[in-house]
Amino acid sequence: MKKAVIVLSVLAIFISCNQQKTIQTYIVEKQDKPGFMSVDLPMSLIQLNTDKAPLEVKEAYGSIKKVNVLGLPYLNNNEAYEIEKKAILSILNNSTLYKNLMKMDMNGMRISIYYNGDANDINEVIVFGYSKKIGVGVARVIGNHMNPTKITQMAEYLKIDPNQLNLQQFEQVLNSIN
Repeated sequence: MKKAVIVLSVLAIFISCNQQKTIQTYIVEKQDKPGFMSVDLPMSLIQLNTDKAPLEVKEAYGSIKKVNVLGLPYLNNNEAYEIEKKAILSILNNSTLYKNLMKMDMNGMRISIYYNGDANDINEVIVFGYSKKIGVGVARVIGNHMNPTKITQMAEYLKIDPNQLNLQQFEQVLNSIN
């Protein structure tokens, strides 16, 4: 009887610890829902301009393993936009896992960057953005021993044009694949 109580107590603690919602669980729950676009990108698909990148940037690039991206285009559906924006903000702001690194506005889009781990030994970075012009999106950057300062610096050396980041274009690409 005593062993059963101990086992049940340990299970109850384990289960209650895992009740906290994460961005990973959010992405998994939403990835196949209508209206959402989801893609897992291995780093081999994201190119770094190595000719100009300093060693620290190359190290940051090497520390990233893959990126999970989930987006919901605005498409004049304010209700869905607000629901998903609030759901992601709730996870990020109410979780003890995520620490805010920075917030910024870029081309009318509100962007927040969070991380999970110790400040100089990060294994997960979350980039969350939203605007009524584009929609709601979240990217989960997974790696080993990532440094947030170096990751932030790395962005300027990636071969991605931020003006071309458009969820509607992203949807067209995904539809052509299906």
